[in-house]
Amino acid sequence: MFEQAQIQEFKEAFSCIDQNRDGIICKSDLKETYSQLGKVSVPDEELDAMLQEGKGPINFTVFLTLFGEKLNGTDPEEAILSAFRMFDPSGQGVVNKDEFKQLLLTQADKFSPAEVEQMFALTPMDPAGNIDYKSLCYIITHGDEKEE
Repeated sequence: MFEQAQIQEFKEAFSCIDQNRDGIICKSDLKETYSQLGKVSVPDEELDAMLQEGKGPINFTVFLTLFGEKLNGTDPEEAILSAFRMFDPSGQGVVNKDEFKQLLLTQADKFSPAEVEQMFALTPMDPAGNIDYKSLCYIITHGDEKEE
């Protein structure tokens, strides 16, 4: 399902989350990981829901399987492009950053200002500061080549 390099990256991620180094991701591991990322008030119900996705203790094998299921569930690139095209009536391949930020902060699963800034830090922009959504869609579906 994954290449050896990807498995190594997942192993490193698992190791970062498994704060107590017991080989199992538990609620306290998730709380500590969120805390290190600056999010200190994650509801227990949300953490419990994450842990229940594993249908038992989350060791590395279960962790890898869960990510495989999530990654295979990524929308096809064309579906993501179609969604962005709704915000690009002129068909230029870009979306206004400020307008998109406002949508993220106020609609559906609202982002926090910090989450928006974190996303924009990884988002390709054109010289005018607009979101290059074609490049962003590629990164979403294929990964960021700069990371390799």
